[in-house]
Order: sequence, then C-alpha cells, then structure tokens
Amino acid sequence: MVEKKSSPASQDAKNELVFSKKNYQLLLISIAIVVLGFILMIGTTDIYDFRKTLLAPMVVLFGFGFGVYAILKK
Repeated sequence: MVEKKSSPASQDAKNELVFSKKNYQLLLISIAIVVLGFILMIGTTDIYDFRKTLLAPMVVLFGFGFGVYAILKK
C-alpha cells in the first residue's frame, strides 16, 4: 500500500476548527442559560406561578437567542 502524503497546507485546513474559541465559550454559556431556564420550571408549586409561566420561558428563549448570536458571531 502506498501512503499518500498530504501537504502542510491541507493539514492546516483539516485541523482548523469551524468556530473560534470565543464562539465555543459563548455556546457553553447559552447552554447554561437554557438549562437554568428549565431548572426554574421545576417544582410542585402552583402551575400559574410567575416563575414558571413568565420568567423561566423568557430565560429559555434568551438562552436560545444567545446561542444563535454565538453561532453567527465572527
């Protein structure tokens, strides 16, 4: 079998990540925000509580929006 050697330029292209380190950090923060929103929804108290009906869904939506921002940021 003949092993094909790749040029250094093609090796750099293989090792290059799609996003930068900052993008991945922002994505992890957005995941944490979404998880926090779902944690706020947990509980056996009144289902019409302010925390469950308004605060937690807004936190989850903010987390998803922040995730979109993290993906699109250059």
